[in-house]
Amino acid sequence: MHLINGPVTPGVISEIVAKGGENQECGAHSLFLGQVRRDQVDGKFVRAIEYSVYEEMVIPEADKIFKSIMSEFDDVKTIEIIHSKGLVKAGEISLLVMVSAGHRDHASKACAKAVELIKEKLPIWKKEIFEDNSGQWRGNE
Repeated sequence: MHLINGPVTPGVISEIVAKGGENQECGAHSLFLGQVRRDQVDGKFVRAIEYSVYEEMVIPEADKIFKSIMSEFDDVKTIEIIHSKGLVKAGEISLLVMVSAGHRDHASKACAKAVELIKEKLPIWKKEIFEDNSGQWRGNE
């Protein structure tokens, strides 16, 4: 689990994908990229999300997610999670999850499960920032 300031850049994504290819035991990599949407809420458009993180708890909670996924999907070899903190603009990536496994079925199912657990368990909160610079806190969906 890695936290980064601002968006997950194309360079970071490329590095993670290249790193996954180094593991020759894997035949499948499932990648999820979460992008900030330009939602419309009460007539205002979201221009960014500000992520607040309880950093001391993120790693222990991420470790629980890793253990849960690895115990449920015995074909999974590695899980990479990168999540933004701070401001991420609409259209930018705020979450990367890559699961590498021997076979595609486990890679794709484990990746989907990891994303759900991240949304449910990680102590990361979102504040929508609108084009008029007002904001509101938002729950995970």
